[in-house]
Amino acid sequence: MKPYRRRSSSTLSVRRTLRRRGAQPKVVALGGGMGLSASLAALRRITGDLTAVVTVADDGGSSGRLREELGVLPPGDLRKALAALCGDDDWGQTWARVIQHRFRSKGEMGGHAVGNLLIVALWEQLGGDPVQALDLVGRLLGAQGRVLPMSAVPLELQALVKGHDPERPEDVDTVRGQATVALTPGEVQSVHLVPHDPPAVPEAVAAVLDADWVVLGPGSWFSSVIPHLLVPELLDALVETKARKVLSLNLAPQPGETEGFSPQRHLEVLGRHAPKLALDVVLADEAAVPDVSAREPLVDAAKRLGAALELAPVARADGSPKHDPEQLAAAYDRIFRMHGRIGPWR
Repeated sequence: MKPYRRRSSSTLSVRRTLRRRGAQPKVVALGGGMGLSASLAALRRITGDLTAVVTVADDGGSSGRLREELGVLPPGDLRKALAALCGDDDWGQTWARVIQHRFRSKGEMGGHAVGNLLIVALWEQLGGDPVQALDLVGRLLGAQGRVLPMSAVPLELQALVKGHDPERPEDVDTVRGQATVALTPGEVQSVHLVPHDPPAVPEAVAAVLDADWVVLGPGSWFSSVIPHLLVPELLDALVETKARKVLSLNLAPQPGETEGFSPQRHLEVLGRHAPKLALDVVLADEAAVPDVSAREPLVDAAKRLGAALELAPVARADGSPKHDPEQLAAAYDRIFRMHGRIGPWR
């Protein structure tokens, strides 16, 4: 087995360009789940100074079971972020597969991910210190970046949903739990966290304040993206930081959570949840807004948040609603060069 796999020419080109410029932007990416993983897989191709700040409100699957039994932070989204930061060599890709592996059985171990158990075991070994444990896992994996939880306490996501009960389509109910919110058949109107003012992890706040760029999204809008704006200390850091901020939109509405949403509606609901937050760039896939009639409302919505709209081909060529890491990396790199400081960054 060869010790390293060949990287694509586009990835090598981007990294060589950054090294020539002396550019290593400090980037913080916020989100959760597969959306954050897509962003991290792209960003690690263009900077070696990368921090992921991950939501901790998951209450489903293996994470939910561990959270309920042991009272720990849900490790699932943290695990996915670590896997996305694994390198392209054989060591990195082998460990990425290992921590993502789920046990297949009808017993109590069925459905648990290896990485979830590893993270929780280290939390117990280290007296519940979530940051130290995640740093240790990152070193084991050779992760090309750091993973932090947005809060050190498990959070519950609650939403006001119109029509959650199909038999009462006009009623607004409080829906509890991230897994339930993500799958509601109704219209999510707003979300909040319990507790309402959770403490942010200090290292996450420090990373945002020290960043050159902050990337928010893509991901489940109400359950992975907006929750970061509901942690007071983290929102304050996002408002106060001198970093430039880019919001990466999803490729398509998400069934249940954002069913029927236009691209601009995503921006409108984000603005309602964090009216003091200003952005610099909104990134959208060019195929999602193919003509002027769709583009103008999105441009206007971006302007209301203080941002310019950037369109780029960032979707996979197979037609699936997934981001292509090479294309997304190229889009981020272009945004960092056009809208930010051109190296050296420090």
